[in-house]
Amino acid sequence: MTTTDHQPWLLRGDHPVRGPAVPAGVEYHRVYAGQDRRILRGLLAIVLLVAGFVGFAVLFQHLSEVLDAALYGRSGPSTPLRQAAGALALAALIPYSMLLQRVLYGVPAGSLHSVAGRFRFGVLGRSLLVLGPPVLVVMAIGALGGVDSVPWTTADLVWSFVIGMLLTPLGAAGEEYGFRGLMFRVLGGWTRGARSGAVLGIVVTTVLFSLAHGTLDPFLFTSYLVLFSSTAIVTWRTGGLEVAVVVHGVYNTAALVLGTALHVDIGAELASRSEAVGSWANLVPSAVLVLLTAAVWWATRGGPARTPQDARPTGAAQAAAAPPRTPAVPTTRGR
Repeated sequence: MTTTDHQPWLLRGDHPVRGPAVPAGVEYHRVYAGQDRRILRGLLAIVLLVAGFVGFAVLFQHLSEVLDAALYGRSGPSTPLRQAAGALALAALIPYSMLLQRVLYGVPAGSLHSVAGRFRFGVLGRSLLVLGPPVLVVMAIGALGGVDSVPWTTADLVWSFVIGMLLTPLGAAGEEYGFRGLMFRVLGGWTRGARSGAVLGIVVTTVLFSLAHGTLDPFLFTSYLVLFSSTAIVTWRTGGLEVAVVVHGVYNTAALVLGTALHVDIGAELASRSEAVGSWANLVPSAVLVLLTAAVWWATRGGPARTPQDARPTGAAQAAAAPPRTPAVPTTRGR
């Protein structure tokens, strides 16, 4: 899309600018695609991404344990510092993914935000107003079923609330930049066609990231499949990560802040996720996510957003567009 006149309401007002090393007129996941599929380079990018995903988690967890022991003389998975460490470890994937893109593919960091070459705050705001409330409401309804509460100190409740509101959205964004951003683009560039690349990227990133959450319970695993396939699809259709960041961010923030308000042992539940048993109630948010994804698809029914077309004429077109030359008038010199 090169003009705002034909853009869907969700993307309206966007003024994309194509940067260097970004191909013209391609969908978000095809920015790395070329004549050479570069599978080995892509595998290296995925390995480095997963290494960062695990490495940042271990590093920030260790730092939080040291600080908890030094400042408060305590340990455990449910402290505010552990919660902050988990969110910051995921948020670190944002600059890390941009760095991998720049080093391995030579594409500017801003391209990872969207096909516009920058973060589209207008898209973020509109999706937050339209898509955020349904996700928030359905997560709140899910909490009405009752939970097992544990004692919390007032200080821990306050700090967990602040951390949940400020850092949890950043952590969700980090997951999107790593998996629906970098990995989606890597996989999307391995096929010959754009549609097959989108299918490959959506399926593989969804399954791998769902498995990374450490549970095979059919209800919980299905809820993860729906959440992550939804964020991958809206990334493809809108040509950027802004809508996915909103959906994932509101989903995670609502779950963690509600858990804090209800005095749930959030850290212990996350640590024992492999033993958790889900129910049909876990699929209620999934049904809403399916409807929201369908709404985004309808809003972009003209096709997925693309990088800007190169408006500069080149070659024969440039020669044809050039103004005609005025023939030189011979002059007669006096003898």
